[in-house]
Amino acid sequence: MSIDTERFRTELLEERGRVERAIENLREDHPGRIVDEVEEMAGPSANHMAETATATLDRQIDYTLEEHSGQVLAEIDAALKRIDAGTYGLCANCGREIRVERLEAYPWASLCIDCKREAERR
Repeated sequence: MSIDTERFRTELLEERGRVERAIENLREDHPGRIVDEVEEMAGPSANHMAETATATLDRQIDYTLEEHSGQVLAEIDAALKRIDAGTYGLCANCGREIRVERLEAYPWASLCIDCKREAERR
């Protein structure tokens, strides 16, 4: 198999930039702590409980998105290291080649589709 690693390096770096910008946007949307946000809502409002619940849920969703984005960044960085090491496109589990179609869909993939499916079943 002959993988155009420079093409994938470019795609990975572009995706890395998108993910970093998304994380920054999440942080800009909610720069403070949830406690500070809830305190701002506290007061004579009859909707305080509902507003607090909504703010908490929104913040939890943002934290989850940020956490997932951090995981994607780590996977992208690992893929870039595999390119540098000359092992990009080889399954980290079984050593077989990862199909180009899979890499096009998930350029940071470290497992072939069979090993990924097996890992998800566990």
